[in-house]
Amino acid sequence: MKKITYFLFSSIAIATQLFAEAPAAATQAPKKSGLGGLLLPMLILFAIWYFLLIMPQQKKEKKRKAMIAAIKKGDKVVTIGGIRGTVEKVQENIVTLKTGTSTMEFTRSAISQVETGKESKK
Repeated sequence: MKKITYFLFSSIAIATQLFAEAPAAATQAPKKSGLGGLLLPMLILFAIWYFLLIMPQQKKEKKRKAMIAAIKKGDKVVTIGGIRGTVEKVQENIVTLKTGTSTMEFTRSAISQVETGKESKK
């Protein structure tokens, strides 16, 4: 996260220097104040921010929602609290897990991962 933040701030600094100095040096026109000089660097910053932070997070959340929606009876799951169990019953928003000798109910959002055959053997 620190590398991304450093990259964003350094790219902002470079973009503002390039776009602010280049037109003034080339035309020798008097400097104008306003938002025109900041608009392009702000758009570039937003594009970088979107592609590096927002879009990957949306993909991750979409994948997680699909995983939670696909939970079915017999799946081995792990909750956000670290409890491992086998799904006994799936209702609209409640999942009943069997862990050893006890049975517990959790909301679907409390499931952090569904284990496949390879993961459950480890």
